[in-house]
Amino acid sequence: MAVRPVRLEIKDLLVGYNSQGRQTIALKDVNLKVGDGEFVSVVGPSGCGKSTLLRVVSGLLKPLSGEALVDNRPITDVPDHIGMVFQNDALLPWKSILDNIRLPLVIKKMSKAEQEKEAMRLIRMVGLEGFEHFYPKQLSGGMRKRVALARTFAYDPSIYLMDEPFGPLDAQTRVVIGEQFLKMWEAVGKSVLFITHDIEEAVALSDRVVVMSKRPGRIKAEFTVDIERPRPFYEIRFDPRFRELQREIWESLSEEE
Repeated sequence: MAVRPVRLEIKDLLVGYNSQGRQTIALKDVNLKVGDGEFVSVVGPSGCGKSTLLRVVSGLLKPLSGEALVDNRPITDVPDHIGMVFQNDALLPWKSILDNIRLPLVIKKMSKAEQEKEAMRLIRMVGLEGFEHFYPKQLSGGMRKRVALARTFAYDPSIYLMDEPFGPLDAQTRVVIGEQFLKMWEAVGKSVLFITHDIEEAVALSDRVVVMSKRPGRIKAEFTVDIERPRPFYEIRFDPRFRELQREIWESLSEEE
């Protein structure tokens, strides 16, 4: 397998919080590289600093020491080429689905005709054709999540940072949205750092799964997902190698619980 150029690098990261005169260390000695076009998932016990790691990479939180770099440049502010997808879909309630998805294209100063053409392409891709003039409050949670994903793909970042984006969804909807997202991602092949509690989800999506220790969070293990792409998001769970990886990751994670 060819070595991927490094897109994101986290070096010797130390992150702490001060509260009521006491300092709590959230992350310590964290080192991680994400290659160009690589999908890396992070799993770990609650409170281990998974979301804190994303906040550092997104430029929203300054570490006590160490650094995060994108394309070998230190992150000192919110980078303009990183896309974030949170548990909350963060849609603008006063804008239609079409206009929510158009928003990154407006920022890019594309012509209105180009905006609408690209937004409609993404709407079809996420299976929401016919809902483009609806508003977020008129949609189900799963449909709103599709809109959020389409908006992120419209932004077309070089790195996707995803903080348990499918967490609030029911099991069946997670499978549907996960399948759509996997197909969309495989079409563009951008780098992803994905936070999840779901080991099956991590293995189904990822090239590599990273396991973090309990707080202060450290990277204690990494697992290469050597399963051929493209992958069927649900059916891959019955593959013997999938089950083996799931068991190995679970055993590593359960030591921390």
